[in-house]
Amino acid sequence: MAVTYEIDKANRIIRTSCRGAVTLEEVIDHFRELERDPDCPDRLDVLLDLSEQTSVPTRYNLEDVTSEIRRIRPKIQFGACAIVANTDVLFGMLRMFEVFTERYFRASRVFRTRDEAEAWLASQHPTTLAAG
Repeated sequence: MAVTYEIDKANRIIRTSCRGAVTLEEVIDHFRELERDPDCPDRLDVLLDLSEQTSVPTRYNLEDVTSEIRRIRPKIQFGACAIVANTDVLFGMLRMFEVFTERYFRASRVFRTRDEAEAWLASQHPTTLAAG
């Protein structure tokens, strides 16, 4: 499958990877699978890694994906979303995706490398100092 994911329940992070020529149908199937996953928490941050994706979504594909995110909101709320897109065209398209989905993520940002994305995602959860 071109879209795979792993859920880190302890940290409430889903790491989704898209590889090869990903279709809109595969992305929608991913959301349906996520909805049915008994291990999926009701709140998650997202690391979306498109560094191995060879297809480029259209604006209309991104609007359809945004509709899927809106559709599953009653079951799954998303916090921060870090996106890895290492080609210029994907980077630009995913910046558009940020705009489309701004009401569905607390924060989102596109990065060129997974390390940058992981670091930013971690920074979205500052540690709380215990009163002493």
